Amino acid sequence: MKLDNNNHSVFALYYHLVLVVKYRRNVFDDDISLFARNIFEKIAPSYNMTLLEWNHDVDHVHIMFKAHPNTEISKFINAYKSASSRLIKKNYPEVRKKLWKEYFWSQSFCLLTTGGAPIEVIKKYIETQGER
Repeated sequence: MKLDNNNHSVFALYYHLVLVVKYRRNVFDDDISLFARNIFEKIAPSYNMTLLEWNHDVDHVHIMFKAHPNTEISKFINAYKSASSRLIKKNYPEVRKKLWKEYFWSQSFCLLTTGGAPIEVIKKYIETQGER
């Protein structure tokens, strides 16, 4: 695994984010997904984030990204959801017909950390520190 670094730390912070369309409306197709992905890629660098993988179903997107320790992930998610909602509705007016009121994204989201080793392996490694 390649580690990232900055002036004071070395890190490997990988995340899996799932964003769901409000009321799970069937909104996403390949064009809208690509548009949403491009918005993510434009905003992410200002939050020290890098997109690694993106895919969609009709009512949600899966995003894998890496981030720096100083990244304010919740602020990024709110900024992304706000910008993408506004721009998707502007550029794809047919989407509005599928939504309830003006909401595009569900208020909640799923954010998981990902990494190379399972939790149990890391716990065992920490438990055995200092032993011979």
